[in-house]
Amino acid sequence: MYKLIAIDMDGTLLNTDKVISEQNKQAISKARKKGVTVVLASGRPLQGMVDSLEQLNMNSNEDYVLCYNAAMIKNIGTDEVIRECLVSGKDAKRVAKFAEEQGCNYHAFSKIHGLITPRDSHYTQHEAQINNLTVTVMDFDTLEDDHPIVKTMLVDPVEILQPIVENIPQTLKNDYSVVRSAPFFLEFNNPLSNKGEGVKALAKHLGIEQNEVMCIGDAGNDHDMLKYAGLAVVMQNADEETKSLADYVTDSNNDSGVAKAIEKFVLA
Repeated sequence: MYKLIAIDMDGTLLNTDKVISEQNKQAISKARKKGVTVVLASGRPLQGMVDSLEQLNMNSNEDYVLCYNAAMIKNIGTDEVIRECLVSGKDAKRVAKFAEEQGCNYHAFSKIHGLITPRDSHYTQHEAQINNLTVTVMDFDTLEDDHPIVKTMLVDPVEILQPIVENIPQTLKNDYSVVRSAPFFLEFNNPLSNKGEGVKALAKHLGIEQNEVMCIGDAGNDHDMLKYAGLAVVMQNADEETKSLADYVTDSNNDSGVAKAIEKFVLA
């Protein structure tokens, strides 16, 4: 019996129109009524998850959310922070220097200023739009070394980002959790900030065993939680690398693949 289901949002729960299907809503509701804890685990900030949480009626003291790739885990009802793994202004400046050397656009999430970037770009605006955020344009050199940063991201078209991904210095890989959350997003997080560590921490908090955890995802930033899961479910629309981690491949995000997996493994 699975007691905890962690579900990615973009490319997984949401279809390409960023909508939760009625079938997905119903399956999640039925699982929760059976006593299963269902959580959303996303690279998005909390602001970008609120609408989905409301649609799923996840608002009680027994509901949790993993945002910023599990850099933050919160109890939705009480607002209690269960876990928080940040980086600093010094880290943001280090990643920014690498981005500048590569000729790549970048932005970061500051706990004080929100979404910050030295120059606005199409993909920063995309991030702001899907997450209901405003963009603050500022020079990263003005950040204090101890400024609280959630994560820093390189943001550009895949043809610019892909060669960079293939040549990330080992020193950066050693010091950060580096994940591709979308073809145009490359994230540099606290090394303990990944969905696998987040789901593991929440399971421990709830007294749930690893083999009682089901995770559903489609992208690079889901790999850690898929590896941790007792049951790893991958979407049909995922890439082959992600599918290689699957215990089960469900239908695509446009065909309510989340609901079909829950129906098969939890509700049957």
